[in-house]
Amino acid sequence: MKRFWLVLLSLGLVMAFSASAFAVDVKFSGEFYAGGMWLDKTTFKKDTATDGPSTAFFFQRLRLTTEFVATPGVKAIVRADMMERAWGTARTAPGVAADSLSAGTTAENENIAIDMAYISAATPIGLFNVGYQPDGAWGTVFGDSMAPAPCITYIVPGTFTVLGKYCKPTESSYTAKNLTQTASDRDNDTILAAFIYSYKGGNAGLLGKYYHMSAFKGLSAGASASQWYLLIPYVKAQLGPVALQAELYYGWGKYPTAAGERDLNNLTAWVDATGTFGPVYVGGSAAYVAGDDPTTTDKLEGGILSGGNDWNHCLLLFNYERTYWAGSIAGQGTAVNGAPMSNAWFFQGRVGVKPTAKFDFMASASYAFADKKPAGYNNDSYGWEVDVTGTYKITNNLSYMLGVGYLFTGDYFKGATTGTSIKDDYIVVNKLTLTF
Repeated sequence: MKRFWLVLLSLGLVMAFSASAFAVDVKFSGEFYAGGMWLDKTTFKKDTATDGPSTAFFFQRLRLTTEFVATPGVKAIVRADMMERAWGTARTAPGVAADSLSAGTTAENENIAIDMAYISAATPIGLFNVGYQPDGAWGTVFGDSMAPAPCITYIVPGTFTVLGKYCKPTESSYTAKNLTQTASDRDNDTILAAFIYSYKGGNAGLLGKYYHMSAFKGLSAGASASQWYLLIPYVKAQLGPVALQAELYYGWGKYPTAAGERDLNNLTAWVDATGTFGPVYVGGSAAYVAGDDPTTTDKLEGGILSGGNDWNHCLLLFNYERTYWAGSIAGQGTAVNGAPMSNAWFFQGRVGVKPTAKFDFMASASYAFADKKPAGYNNDSYGWEVDVTGTYKITNNLSYMLGVGYLFTGDYFKGATTGTSIKDDYIVVNKLTLTF
């Protein structure tokens, strides 16, 4: 017995002196929202057998980010989305395709999907992030579609921040889980380099990205390894009471498709200004996303770059959340309103008031039309939309939003068929959001 207690005491001393080696700080942060949506009609069609019914439902999502801090400056970061589903609806059947902006499938997101898991290490020569991490966001919110991607990122922070990134979005090598893959070089890779200069009242940056795409390599109708390039300059500036921001995307090179390689030449741009004068603010936006010319089958003048899923300036037109939860809104023929914004000129004016620190009311009027009309279409107008939203900050981390949007549907949604009719649509959405 004496020997037993001696061994037990020795083990206790070893554990006590080694406690720091086992210490890990754990930090949690995240967001939970629960919302409701009423959509008057799920299509723009009128006087057809497939006119859409109305829909009304509740939906929710819990997003949890966990940081395991091993030592100061070194941590493992894990993010999961949980219970992302409409209340009371049938579960989605298991599948293998990733859900929108997720590393998990739709079925996994309805339960729990691990989207990100990566190491973040601050070293004397810079910050390294390695693993599935945030990707697809840069500069302003325009053009952003934040999603997890397997990458290696290197950042040197400062007044003049420099970063580089390598990502592997598609892997086709033979593995124990990919037994049917026989073309190990039919992969997609991306490499980017960027810098950000921060100054008083704002910042500006330039990103260059290289795409090496081999998804169709070796196919009889496809291309060999295709390469294209992307440049994204942006600027943000505070000029007295006016906040300005602008961003431009330009992509060029060769883009692979199942029908063969096509010349890529895409352009998108956005400029936004908001002036704040006491409790009142006024602003406006103009955006452009090039459309593809239907008469040039060997070229892609549009269709690859977009306004991004994170940029939602309307409740109905090109809104990602409305599209994700209620689906795209079909017009006649092949015309459809979904997200993100593509093939469009977009203009918006807005005015808001914050009577107290807790209330924010905003009204906007937006108009959009197509950059290129699809073959046979007679009109390019997407229509006018009027939105009114109100947000009440219940506590510092709990807020409630109520919004109403009405779309005066444009004749673009009549499609290419003559004699068709369309109707206006409206939406009511509310959301309770908790951040922690």
